[in-house]
Amino acid sequence: MPRILVVDDEPSILSVLSTILRAEGYEVVPENNGEKAQALIKEQDFDLLLCDIYMKPVGGMDILQFARHDSPSTSVIMLTAYGSVETAIKALKLGAFDYVTKPFKVDELLITVQRALAYRTALTENADLKAMLTTKYRMENIIAESPSMKNVCEMIRKVAPTDTTILIYGESGTGKELVAKAIHTQSPRKEKKFLAVNCAALPEPLLESEMFGHVKGAFTGAASDKQGLFEAVSGGTIFLDEIGSMPLSIQGKLLRVLQEKEVRRVGSNENIPVDARVLAATNTKLESLIQEGKFREDLYYRLSVIPIQIAPLRERQDDILPLIYHVIRAETPEGKDLPTLDPEASHVMEIYNWPGNVRELENAIKHALAFATDGRIKPGDLPAKVVESAKSAPSPATAGQNQPGSLDAERGKSLRAFLRQKEKEYLQQVLSLTRGNKEEAAKALKISLATLYRKLPDSEA
Repeated sequence: MPRILVVDDEPSILSVLSTILRAEGYEVVPENNGEKAQALIKEQDFDLLLCDIYMKPVGGMDILQFARHDSPSTSVIMLTAYGSVETAIKALKLGAFDYVTKPFKVDELLITVQRALAYRTALTENADLKAMLTTKYRMENIIAESPSMKNVCEMIRKVAPTDTTILIYGESGTGKELVAKAIHTQSPRKEKKFLAVNCAALPEPLLESEMFGHVKGAFTGAASDKQGLFEAVSGGTIFLDEIGSMPLSIQGKLLRVLQEKEVRRVGSNENIPVDARVLAATNTKLESLIQEGKFREDLYYRLSVIPIQIAPLRERQDDILPLIYHVIRAETPEGKDLPTLDPEASHVMEIYNWPGNVRELENAIKHALAFATDGRIKPGDLPAKVVESAKSAPSPATAGQNQPGSLDAERGKSLRAFLRQKEKEYLQQVLSLTRGNKEEAAKALKISLATLYRKLPDSEA
């Protein structure tokens, strides 16, 4: 729940503002004394400061400057009497997010409050993202054991230092945004913002406003000017996900941005220069959409200067076990032993088709970890859909040798021999992940070092 500090020396105004904001579900702290307000800002965290400009002895401008110094992440909205716009503009220059004139309209006030809180959230998320970028989205965290993913990583290394527009292809859940963030963090723009837009998630008018911004009065509800994402990400990277879902009318405006490096806010006649690298992604073939008249051909050629194709997980079997182990490590609290994967559960997950790709695999592991006992993931801990589907799938070791699903494929092999084979494969995967460190591998497997040596082939012990 957002916390709002409301400061006004008029008791009636203070009471009205507190009532309105509490009715919207906000936590409100009212204060009619400027000095006490400064003390509150110093002692407590607030998402938003709503402050009257004209107060004595400590005025609103003093409180604004104090807040910008002591709590720079707090958004500030100034309240000013009608006709004092010059003072309000001065407040904006000092760091206020916006101002509202008295007497205010409730709808206008609430819209401004919502925008200020959303802006603070965006700033906070971007700060968190910068902290994460050097860990979560490092290249070494992109699992690439398969040849196709190794090729993707090599592409990232080559194109990241450039300013070229990239079009990333891949089914839903393959990690297109992860690749986009990796490109950003390897680029000269890594210290600037990375913003993602899901073109399929927003209706046309809202998508246009989000991307390019709007001016006050451009449409119903546009109570003030709004900066678009292309302006907000200046110097950084904007990622346009599901680009194939973008309406044709907006495609034309995006083409102009790519060609002219400038945007025009909705309702405005002025062009604003922008500096943003564009990365786009799609899970559909844009060539087909062009033939259907749903996507502009000229925009397609602007976007696909360098295409990167991410193969579905079913075509990257070498990545499955490393991905499983990666998710297990990410979901295991620091200081706790890593759960191990039963060889039979490992086999089930290797032969499953993974229609939801990496995202489905992550969810399956989280499901298994919730049900696993004794620190070991068994087939019964996996989602029923995964286990049932795997029952009819051929074993990877015999696929192509016999009719899929036939008993001939495993005829003459005992269950003990089969599990031993899968156990050896799993040991090799864990050793690969620990870079051959047998002590670390034994710890991850929850077995003694002597047991690990006994289970390894003589040539590798």
